[in-house]
Amino acid sequence: MAVKKLKKEVYEVGAVDWDRELFDELIPLPDGTSYNAYIVRGSEKTALLDTVDPDKESVLMRNLDSLDIDHIDYVISHHAEQDHSGSIPAVLERFPEAKVVTNPKCKNMLMDHLHIPEEKFIEVDDGSEISLGDKTLRFIFTPWVHWPETMCTYLPEMKIIFTCDFFGSHLATSDLYVRDKEKTYLAAKRYYAEIMMPFRRLIKGHLKKLEGLDFDIIATSHGPIYDEPEFIIDAYKDWVSDEVKNEVIVPYVSMHGSTEVMVDYLVDTLIEKNVKVTPYNLTTTDIGELAMSLVDASTIVLATPTVLTGPHPKALYAAYLVNALRPKTKFISLVGSYGWGGRMPEMIKDTLKNLNAEMIEPVVIKGKPSEEDLNKIDRLAEDIIRKHE
Repeated sequence: MAVKKLKKEVYEVGAVDWDRELFDELIPLPDGTSYNAYIVRGSEKTALLDTVDPDKESVLMRNLDSLDIDHIDYVISHHAEQDHSGSIPAVLERFPEAKVVTNPKCKNMLMDHLHIPEEKFIEVDDGSEISLGDKTLRFIFTPWVHWPETMCTYLPEMKIIFTCDFFGSHLATSDLYVRDKEKTYLAAKRYYAEIMMPFRRLIKGHLKKLEGLDFDIIATSHGPIYDEPEFIIDAYKDWVSDEVKNEVIVPYVSMHGSTEVMVDYLVDTLIEKNVKVTPYNLTTTDIGELAMSLVDASTIVLATPTVLTGPHPKALYAAYLVNALRPKTKFISLVGSYGWGGRMPEMIKDTLKNLNAEMIEPVVIKGKPSEEDLNKIDRLAEDIIRKHE
């Protein structure tokens, strides 16, 4: 990726990773990602804000060369995770005069994970500043976005805020700024769902913290930069709110067809009643798509057969994922089948303990669904509709 200018003496010097398909060996990346890093040159000092994943270290160095950077005073570390901090040791080797500027928690993590010596650090507090001469870097702590040490940097003279993972998106693009709003919205929503949603209530507070700042650019660590900040801020306000939509999602798996019959019947019934419903076949579903759907849905109905005495492993994994992401879902239920017995409903309920949601009476049947069983599905659909009103 070529160096791109944001404003006078402020440049993006990171790397686009067009081919990365998986993050943390867990999260699918259908559109790749980027590792954004920034150079800010003041009249007296120069700062590098974050680095790149170690795999793209050579790109960062090449970009610094293209700007004739022969001296770096400060390396600002917003977050200790490798895709942000992994190239800090290489930067310090090349620019031995540089100091790593970060908060105490991030400092300790960087010492643990990257073995950076303690004498290389400058610790900062929430709201403290460092002068570059004609430019000022102000540090704003935003813990649990999405690690406990994350922070942002505000550059008031240029009206830019560097937000690290906050507002980010896993989206590889040659555009410096957001130009395809629909695609960016979906990528940012997926990013929020997979990474930020468990910390929704904390993020509400961080949004309020940024309200008093005057900025016209949000420069994130992943994805294109926002030159219309209200676009992503309004989206986040919606996602972190307590409001849910008239939507039901049905993650399901079926081995011999009984559970699938129940799912199809429930889906058709809800559609007839003008409820938006989306089934997700857990044998093929992209977990990112499932996570995105959790952001707005009022109700989750998990559907599974019984394997030995418990839920199908893929359904149990889906329940674990939902429990970990802690969506604002208001209602949950369960449909499924068994052959001879087991504790499938109890195990699913135990896995969903983090959810502050009301359990609607499950429908669990033995064998192939009968007309009486489908009547129970009708009653479940009626309960869901009534709860949504």
